[in-house]
Amino acid sequence: MTDTTGAPSPAPRLRVLAAMSGGVDSAVAAARAVEAGHDVTGVHLALSANPQSFRTGARGCCTIEDSRDARRAADVIGIPFYVWDLAERFRQDVVEDFVAEYEAGRTPNPCLRCNEKIKFAALLDKALALGFDAVCTGHYATVVLREDGTRELHRATDMAKDQSYVLGVLDERQLAHAMFPLGDTATTKEEIRAEAERRGLAVAKKPDSHDICFIADGDTQGFLARHLGTAEGDILDEDGNRLGTHSGAYGFTVGQRKGLRIGHPAPDGKPRYVLDISPVDNTVTVGPASALDVVALRAIRPRWCGTPPAGPGTYTAQLRAHGGETPVTAEPVDGPDGYELKVSFAEPVRGVAPGQAIVLYDGTRVVGSATIAATERRAAAAAGR
Repeated sequence: MTDTTGAPSPAPRLRVLAAMSGGVDSAVAAARAVEAGHDVTGVHLALSANPQSFRTGARGCCTIEDSRDARRAADVIGIPFYVWDLAERFRQDVVEDFVAEYEAGRTPNPCLRCNEKIKFAALLDKALALGFDAVCTGHYATVVLREDGTRELHRATDMAKDQSYVLGVLDERQLAHAMFPLGDTATTKEEIRAEAERRGLAVAKKPDSHDICFIADGDTQGFLARHLGTAEGDILDEDGNRLGTHSGAYGFTVGQRKGLRIGHPAPDGKPRYVLDISPVDNTVTVGPASALDVVALRAIRPRWCGTPPAGPGTYTAQLRAHGGETPVTAEPVDGPDGYELKVSFAEPVRGVAPGQAIVLYDGTRVVGSATIAATERRAAAAAGR
């Protein structure tokens, strides 16, 4: 049984706090919540201590301009509107975590961390304390209410817009207070914009935000260099031969091909990719694409969108926000870092890096997510047999 508005309960009228980023999706979501009969209040999250007055192109989502756009949308919809300052919490839980993960040689997903720590933790907790029943966002995903009263997170009706991957950190308690009015929308983004225009919302033609909101210019490597400094290190091949240098191992990700600046081709003339990043000795190891093949992984800090699986199961997995699904076998186990997830792939996959999130699906249902701690390459697995 699914509430067609994405509401967490079948009650005819809920007190809803609509998180309004200043973009078109969150504005339409708030308007639909009002149209569904809910008592809606809009809130914009001030996540930067020193927000820029204007965004750079289509990047970012927490500037002064965005706050004003959200306020204007709330005025048109006819709902109360507030700005809540969560900049310090965002700095600690998202920005500092992002920098620390890269410093440790891992590749984090800050949008997923923001959903976990800010929108459905800090914001939700404050909303519940103030008597609200649900937090509404413009994410494309659906919450399904089952006959036994439990809730499940499912993919959006339109797979092209599905954002369930970055919501895979939500547990059943958080899902009980989550509302995604756009999740059942099998329409194009152009139709969402057209709806916003019909509603008189000025954000109808506003560009979507891209990349990382707290890196407005899109220069992730420059951002990390400002926080971590520069430190020259070696770029090595699989045999340990020095091929070149870099200014900081944090500036690379597993699977990266461009920007290696090695200066000369591999003996076979084929492209080389980043295979490993070692922050301890500040080295980056590169090699052929075939060396990226991952057959299994270990993931830590699993979070379940409902009841945890009791044993091994067959699922599909998504490894990045805009990636496809791949068949896996996954099993919760006790490991060196506590309760964790052991995953084996039906076919080798590439571009898998520690720090990334793996999200498990059973059909369209999101089973849960975990943070990748270590991977097993096909070449290493073969050598061990």
